[in-house]
Amino acid sequence: MIDSFKTLLSKVDADYADIRYEKKFETSIVFAGKELSKASTSSTDGYVVRVLKDGGFASGVFTKPEDAQKVMAMVVENAKLTGRNSLQPVKLAPVEVIKAVFKPELQEDPRKVSFAEKLELTRQANLIPFSHPSVATTWTVYNEEIREKCLVTTEGSEIQEELVTVSLGGRITARDGNLVQEIVVQSGGGNGFQTVRNQEQNFADRTRIAVDLLTAEPVSGGVYNCILNPGMAAVFTHEAFGHSSEADCIESRPVLRNKMQLGAKLGSEKLSITDDATIPGLVGFYRFDDEGVRVRRTELLKNGVLVGRLHSRRTAALFNEPISGHAIAEDYRYPPIIRMGTIFIEPGQDSLEEMFAMLGDGLYLLDAKGGQTASDNFTFGAQYGYLVKNGKPAGMIRDINVSGNLFQTMLNITAVGNDIEYSKRGGCGKGQMNPRSCKGAPHILAQNLVIGGK
Repeated sequence: MIDSFKTLLSKVDADYADIRYEKKFETSIVFAGKELSKASTSSTDGYVVRVLKDGGFASGVFTKPEDAQKVMAMVVENAKLTGRNSLQPVKLAPVEVIKAVFKPELQEDPRKVSFAEKLELTRQANLIPFSHPSVATTWTVYNEEIREKCLVTTEGSEIQEELVTVSLGGRITARDGNLVQEIVVQSGGGNGFQTVRNQEQNFADRTRIAVDLLTAEPVSGGVYNCILNPGMAAVFTHEAFGHSSEADCIESRPVLRNKMQLGAKLGSEKLSITDDATIPGLVGFYRFDDEGVRVRRTELLKNGVLVGRLHSRRTAALFNEPISGHAIAEDYRYPPIIRMGTIFIEPGQDSLEEMFAMLGDGLYLLDAKGGQTASDNFTFGAQYGYLVKNGKPAGMIRDINVSGNLFQTMLNITAVGNDIEYSKRGGCGKGQMNPRSCKGAPHILAQNLVIGGK
């Protein structure tokens, strides 16, 4: 296949071209309540070609090998047209030429586990919440995705990489009359099927939280000092800060781009944020992005100062900043765009007990749900929380919404925990879905968060 790609690319009249071929294998099992609503396996494959010609950059997709030359010729013409109609010609940052074959180390390859076993594992996990009479329904999903990728470029790179993602989780819904409360449960990772085994206690613990929320008090709206648990802090990091660190999100937004200048003081000196997709086993792990760039650990915020950004080859050239290896496609149907790999807040020095003592009176908020960002403002929900009195968690609270300004909130982070947790299931819907987008954080203490409630 590589030789045929090299032959095809050698005939292209372009300044640069690449072709990526992918096979994608998916397994999906879904229980809606006690009913099995989906049980499927599928495999698809296809090609993406990209061409840079006379300052224009274009791409095309096809699924039949016999269409390759026709699609390539069309993409070349589209690149020429784009170049003639663009005010700023596209340039690509230089990168090393790579020839590599990479497969991740799996503790248990899901391809060696029977479909029947996967179905039974999902069924048993789904039944656990129903042991409690207050549970009204569930939505339990097993998902498995395997991508086998091959990329060849006119610069000489030849890369084959395999990505394996497995997850088991969903939603648990408890009801008491008209009051309904919902909790998310998740497990999984990027290093094999064992990440979804032995999840009985996880499902039982999350069921108990959903049921306890039926007797929790709605939070009273106001301004609070808050401890955010790793799940809540990680979503804040991804949504409120992470997208602003993706160069394509700010390149045509002058106000935000001006705020996000390297060297700008954006947060508390306690706060450091990194994207590191090289950590093995996490759902966000990979070696090479979909442009054939070796991903590297990228410091974004260091002691409150912006020190880095996530780039594609195009934006690295545009910003005149280092390439980072963060151009990722959902699958063979798409050209890559800039995506976070594994973004996280670096652990600090404070224990959770010390942070509760610092907080005194306030709120302890756990596990994000929903939310949106608009420029540098954000609104997120918390799945549940606790009042904190004199440094001790007190009554459980529900119906929690948190809103604020990204930059002010980062300045208001006064303590960062010495623990860290990473998401077990990826997900990001920027332009394309990215089921491997991972996030992490320790506990953090933030001052003056606006809390919506009764």
